[in-house]
Amino acid sequence: MRAHDGLELPEIGLGTYNLRGSQGARAVISALENGYRLLDSAFNYENEGAIGRAIRASQVPRDQIIVTSKLPGRHHARDQVEYTVEESVMRTGLDHIDLYLIHWPNPLEDLYVQAWQGLISAQERGLVKHIGVSNFLPEHIERLQRETGVLPAVNQIELHPYFPQVDELQWNADHGIITEAWSPVGRGNDVTSAAPVLAAAGAHGVTPTQVLLAWHLAIGSLPLPKSANSSRQAENLAAAQVELTPAEVEAITALGRPDGRLRDQDPRRYQEF
Repeated sequence: MRAHDGLELPEIGLGTYNLRGSQGARAVISALENGYRLLDSAFNYENEGAIGRAIRASQVPRDQIIVTSKLPGRHHARDQVEYTVEESVMRTGLDHIDLYLIHWPNPLEDLYVQAWQGLISAQERGLVKHIGVSNFLPEHIERLQRETGVLPAVNQIELHPYFPQVDELQWNADHGIITEAWSPVGRGNDVTSAAPVLAAAGAHGVTPTQVLLAWHLAIGSLPLPKSANSSRQAENLAAAQVELTPAEVEAITALGRPDGRLRDQDPRRYQEF
């Protein structure tokens, strides 16, 4: 996938939430060995150090790996952003982070434009190569562009068959913004046992999880599944070879529902610090 600013990302990335310490580093090393090249972390995940250690211990060249982290809501104020990014870089032990996102807009504080200005400055300094957002709505992104002239390269959002976000996915695509999906297989819900998913799994001889990841690729979403298990990591990557029919994609997308969010995390009011 390619963003308006030239950023190119692989079809599937690794979510690293809760992969911490030595055990987490070993899981990330395994993922790199299995072929992952996009690693998704965050300041609040408290695992930037484990990610950096895994990269340094891996045989994969650094320039082939895209490291992502995210700015927490408590550091949105303009004078806090750059030292927070510096801390992220220092924690990884790397000389830069490839992609840095604002984790949530936190609109009640209304500091996300300041946060964006800080990321622009961090990019200009070479601390990060590309900048983007997470959980932003079109109205938030339009304001960023209006007040700074800079569009994000990525918008990472909750996206799975029960909450397919069709309109926002299209809006991002129309603006050259890559849509990444967190909880791409619906963490904790029963979407893997939904009838259209099971039918497609049987038709293609693959697992329901692979069907869901293939659905993401078919609709233009970049999924970030998390797994510490080497065989499951390889299985998830292999989903890129599964080609669903248009009818299968449509049937899975039709699983969407108004209350499809995993939790009540509407970016118009949800606060994350």
